[in-house]
Order: sequence, then structure tokens, then C-alpha cells
Amino acid sequence: MEKAKKIKFPLWVTPKTMETVKEMYKDDDCRSQSEFIEKAIRAYVGYLRADNSPGMLPNYMVSTMKAIVDSSDTRMCRMLFKLAVEMAIMMNVLAAYCDVEEESLANLRQECINEVKRINGTLGFEDAYHWQKD
Repeated sequence: MEKAKKIKFPLWVTPKTMETVKEMYKDDDCRSQSEFIEKAIRAYVGYLRADNSPGMLPNYMVSTMKAIVDSSDTRMCRMLFKLAVEMAIMMNVLAAYCDVEEESLANLRQECINEVKRINGTLGFEDAYHWQKD
């Protein structure tokens, strides 16, 4: 890939801005202050274009949203794992003390599937209690 030819031009910035460039360019893995400034210009142009194009999100926004979703997924997976462990314990305790015929268990499973579908998955203990008593 051919390297793009660069041009040299005067740049007027405040001393504070130049101090910031000197402090930050190595932190951004740039080889020079010019590379840092060029990256900053590209990032700002991308930001401006994203504001003018409502269908596009700026990269920083996409990466932030992805990090939030990934973190949420991780927490949810951990909670689902913990719930599965608790359910396994509960089912084993119940199975050890309940004498339920396989046919009754199959019927109960189908009734529970239908009930959970009907109430859109928001079954609480009180709901199950009242359902069993009716």
C-alpha cells in the first residue's frame, strides 16, 4: 500500500493546546505530535459527520454502548448460572421427597409451559400457590 504524501503547513495553536499535545501524543501510541494532531482532526471530522448523519453513530458512542451491553450480558449470564444452580438444588430436594409419577410430571410440565406463556413469563410463587389451590 502506497503511503500518502504529507504536506507541511503552519499551525497556530495556544500554548495550552500544544502542551496538551506534548503530554498526550505518546499515550495515544503516536510516533509524533503531528500524527496525534492528524488523528485528532480525523476524529473530529468523524464526529461532525456523525452529527450531520443521524443514521450513523460516532465510534466512541458505539464502543461505549458495546461495553455497556457486554457488561450487562456478563452480569446476566452470571445471574442465570446462579439461578440454574439454585434451581438444580431445589429440584433435587423436591425429587428426593416427592413421589410423583412420570405421567403426572409430563402433564404438569405441559400445564406449566402453557401457564408461563399465558402470563408472559412473570410467574411468582404466589401465582403458583393460587394456581395449585384453584
